[in-house]
Amino acid sequence: MNLIPTTVIYTTLITGTLITLSSWHWFLMWIGLEMNMLSIIPILLNKSTPRSTEAAAKYFLTQASASMILLMTIIITMMTSGQWSILYSQNQTISTIMTLSLMMKLGLAPFHFWVPEVTQGITLLSAMILLTWQKIAPLSILMQISPTINQPLIISSALMSILLGGWGGLNQTQLRKILAYSSIAHMGWMAAILTYNPAITTLNLTLYIILTISMFSLLYTNNNTTTLSLSHTWNNSPLMASTMMVILLSLGGLPPLTGFLPKWMIIQEMMNNNNIITPTMMIIMTLLNLFFYMRLMYSTTLTLFPSKNNMKTKWHFQNTKTTIILMPCTAILSALLLPLSPMMNILY
Repeated sequence: MNLIPTTVIYTTLITGTLITLSSWHWFLMWIGLEMNMLSIIPILLNKSTPRSTEAAAKYFLTQASASMILLMTIIITMMTSGQWSILYSQNQTISTIMTLSLMMKLGLAPFHFWVPEVTQGITLLSAMILLTWQKIAPLSILMQISPTINQPLIISSALMSILLGGWGGLNQTQLRKILAYSSIAHMGWMAAILTYNPAITTLNLTLYIILTISMFSLLYTNNNTTTLSLSHTWNNSPLMASTMMVILLSLGGLPPLTGFLPKWMIIQEMMNNNNIITPTMMIIMTLLNLFFYMRLMYSTTLTLFPSKNNMKTKWHFQNTKTTIILMPCTAILSALLLPLSPMMNILY
């Protein structure tokens, strides 16, 4: 894309999310979501292929359906209350329908089917935006209406998302699909704590975005799209392979890495609210996620693809400028933030 259209598209994308985040008016929130949705379609079509066109069409149809349901509930709320303020306490039926529409936008189960298909059909950079930035606006609305959310509904969806996010990624070889199922599972953790403490949801989302962007940056730098290509990473950049291993384990929530921090706080908050069964089930089901992260880590760092000796020293001749800048930042953010947990407990 040319510079001017690209600038307009990304500016609209950022502006739409910021409008949704900063609005107290239902209609302005909906406008922000629509700006956000329409501006990402050209980003998904960055490399126009039949596969990317199909992915963009699936994304548009799903998001448009969710937006229409959301708009219907907003209009009903306005008609029954006479005001557009989000602070108004809706009745349970309206709140449930609104929650379902936002779950569809986020890709929470059972509305998760579009996430892996859309992510697989687009480029790595477009997939990174889809799985990180596009989660902010719908999740912010859910956090604002969290006092009125039907708790059994959101907990059931969260448990289903964690289970299906882990189960779906087990037999995948495409990295974009694996990260899409990982996103579904992480959204489940965020949804589970939403009605107890929305501030922990914000922390979880922040760390998830940091880890996902770090992972996509490494995959983009090395042009990895399949698990087979990961086995060549050690030949190209041993340092990158080691950093990728740390990020994968952190995404899986393995202590003492950064990814364990939000899971620890979610489990602690739920147990403080006398809910022991739900976090126990979540811990058991998240082992599925950890399994396929370990499989990716095994492909990346613990195996060496059969190759000639001169290929094994290929990393000597690679351009290491990007690696030198990228590695310390990603390693610190993905592995060394757990000591901040006492401060997080004070804040949240």
